[in-house]
Parts: sequence; C-alpha cells; structure tokens
Amino acid sequence: MVSKTEDNQTVDGKILINGSWTKTTTTREVINPAFTNDVVGHVGMAEESHINEAIMTAQDAFEYWSHSPLEERIESMTRAWERLKDKVDEYTSLFVRENGKTLVEAKKDIKRCVEILETLPTTIKDWYNPTDLSNDIQQVEIRRRPRGVTAVITPWNSPMILTFKRVIPAILTGNTVILKPATNCPLTIITVMREIADCLPPGVLNIITGSGQFIGDYLAKDSRIRMISFVGGTDTGKELMEKSASTLKKLHLELGGNDPAIVLEDARLDKEEITKIKNGILRGAGQVCSAIKRIYVHESRYEELLDKLKREFNKVTVGEGIHPDSTMGPLNNKGQYEFVTNLLKNAEKNGATVEHYGRKLNEEKWDKGYFMLPAIVTNVKQQDEIVHAEQFGPVIPIIPFTDLDQAVKYANDTEFGLRASVWTQDSEEARKLSDRIEAGAVFHNNHTIFIDLNLDFPGIKESGLGGVTRYGGFEHFTDSYGFAN
Repeated sequence: MVSKTEDNQTVDGKILINGSWTKTTTTREVINPAFTNDVVGHVGMAEESHINEAIMTAQDAFEYWSHSPLEERIESMTRAWERLKDKVDEYTSLFVRENGKTLVEAKKDIKRCVEILETLPTTIKDWYNPTDLSNDIQQVEIRRRPRGVTAVITPWNSPMILTFKRVIPAILTGNTVILKPATNCPLTIITVMREIADCLPPGVLNIITGSGQFIGDYLAKDSRIRMISFVGGTDTGKELMEKSASTLKKLHLELGGNDPAIVLEDARLDKEEITKIKNGILRGAGQVCSAIKRIYVHESRYEELLDKLKREFNKVTVGEGIHPDSTMGPLNNKGQYEFVTNLLKNAEKNGATVEHYGRKLNEEKWDKGYFMLPAIVTNVKQQDEIVHAEQFGPVIPIIPFTDLDQAVKYANDTEFGLRASVWTQDSEEARKLSDRIEAGAVFHNNHTIFIDLNLDFPGIKESGLGGVTRYGGFEHFTDSYGFAN
C-alpha cells in the first residue's frame, strides 16, 4: 500500500472489504494543500456494489464478533497497539502532506491515537461489567450488547483522532465497522487502519472511500446499518438524520460549532492566557470545530486584548507543515480556502476592519498552496456573517461589551452549542456563567480539549447528538437492557 517515489511517500488508497484490499475502477487525487502540484496519493471511489458487499461482509462478521469473548477483542487491540506504538514518526510526514497540519500538531494527533489503542482495552474492563440496580424487592441489573453493523464517517480536519475515538470503541464493544474517511485526507487513516485490520478477523473492519454524498445516503437508508457515528458539518448531519429516519438507526453526531469566548473585566490577560487564547483560535489553522470563533471582551479590556493578541499573532510563522519553523500550516482544501477568503472580503464590504498578522515562511511558494495569515476582525456587529458563520479558518472577530447579560445573550445567539470559555479570575463567577451559556462544555481560563481521552461531552442545539461519557465512548456503540429475576 505504501511505496516510495523519489523523495515523497505516495499511497494507493484501496478499499478494504472482508480482509481484502481492492482497487476501484475510479480514483481521485489527494493533493498536498501546501503545494497543490504535489499529488500525495490516490483515493478509491467506491461504487454501489462495493458498499453493498461491505455491509453484507460486516453483517456476516457481526454474528461471530458480537459473541466473541471480551478478552479476544482486547487482545486484538493490544496487538494493534504493539504494531503501531513505534511508528508515530513513520506516519507523521504523510499526515502533514495530505492534511496541512504542522509536524508538532500531526505527531501529537497520531500519538493520541496510539494512546487510545493502549488505554481503551483497559477501560472497557471497568465499564463492561453489569450495573447492579437491585433492591430488597427485586434483583435488577443493566447489561449491554453491541448495536450491530456500525458506519463511522469522519472528516478531513482532524481525521486521525476523530476516527480512532469511534472505530476502536465500536470494535471493542463487539460491533463490526464500515469506515468512510473524507476524500480530502484519507491516506494516513487507510495506512494506519491496515495495521489494525490485520489484527482482526476479516469483515470486522471494512474501509470504503469515495463520494460522501453517495456513500452517506446509501448507509443512512440501508436498514442493515444499525448505527452511524458521524463527525462533520451540521447540514450534512441533518441530511443523515432525515435519510436514516425510516430505519430508526442510532445516530451519534458531532457537528459544527461557533464557540464564543467571554473575557470579563477582571481577566488576567497575562502572557500565559494570551497564548491560550491564541492557541484556542489558531490550532489546526482554525480548522477545528471547537476553536474560538468569536470573542466578547469587556470594553475596559478591549484595547489591551487587541494589542496583546496582535503581538501574539505576529509571532506566527505560516508555511509548509513539514518545515520545522512553521507554526501554522495551510488550509486543507480549495473549497475551505475560498469560503474563508470570501467571508473576510464580505466583512470588509460591510464596514469591518480585517488585519492580517504573522509572517510568511516562504514568499515564493506562498501562492502554490492554500496559505492564509491569521486575521483579526474588528468593527463588527453581532448580526454580521463573520460572527454567525462557522469560519473554520485562522480568523477571529472581536466585539467589546459593557453589559455582561448582553454578552451572554450574544454568546447564545447561534444555532450551535459546542464549546465556550469564560476568562475571569473569579472561579465562582465562571461557574455561574457556565450555567447560562448554551454549550456542551465550558472552559475556565482556557479553550482546549479534554486531556483524558475517556471523557466526552456532546454539543447541544445543532452541534450534535450524543451523551456524556466517562468511558471512551463505549456507551455510544451499545444498547443497554435490563435483566431482572
């Protein structure tokens, strides 16, 4: 699957059905977003026959895998961990080339995938045992069983970690999986998942690539698919929900976000906090659903925040992710680059001030990729598109406020409800505000991820469907049932 051509690694993205890697009739190029003439590899475009075969295969494999001993499933994942734990560096450069992340970001993502393989087999031992609800009158316990054939559909922005957080718990809980990675960035996932598939019986893990619309529609409508775990845009999530309604399959949806950060009058705004705010905005070139996408700051601290954030943005070096001096890479694809560029142009037309900061690593190569310097947008109004849109780029609109109640109202003035942050020295005030902010999670003096990979908090409103989990997502992929005697 992986071969060397000159100095660059190329990947032939075959599809995996029933343990066999198959080349499709039609393929599509996967482009390096930092240098669009660089073809990183090819991704197969599955046809209806491939999807149907993958479902039949997964359905047949489920009969065995769902009743396999837990120890066997744990052992399979442990073998996969042994194969992958020393290969982080081997996969990092390929991931950078197809995704655009910096070396540091890409390596961190792959390391966390290996960590999932290492920790979840241990976690499931604690989770798997029945929960006793017995009383003096009746003995009752909650038991769990796998859902069935599970479709996992993952995006291009953070495909590694988001795929592992779904595929691994689904398999460990006894489901069989059909994985559909994004066509813009599937190659590292395909390469790494080959190692995992080799540790499993044929049919437990199948991988099909191609048109998201075509494959997604097929999976949503097919009654043999009992669950879909999807990460991506809210509109696509709604389509999956609508098209799967006739089969009442279970949906786990992690969708869009428009995360607000509220900076109170007593915020420290020291070097540490400004760095955290910058990282909350620019991680992954802003192509993170839970990135800070708008800031509401008390007017008494507005100029200070603006000045300090400009200075911090000016330290950013934008260039090829593979270059060690780059601290921010390009946007992943042409469509996203054009979307963010047009957002900024429209903001200026509507009277906003758009200012870019940072430096270009290589001026000569700048126009050969989807590079964009970080932008701070001021003189904006709450109703402006740049404030309401999920920008998904290195862009941040900043709005001053005088009335905290109004700031909270503005923060909640969105269909999204993924993450939010409150910046204040008063911990109790932060807790009180968290009760009022409509988000799946609220961070105090930070805007980041949950370090413990077992934890997950779903978005609310149109940011997703799912439940809070302390156990690495096992709950999403099982049915609970009661047993009484």
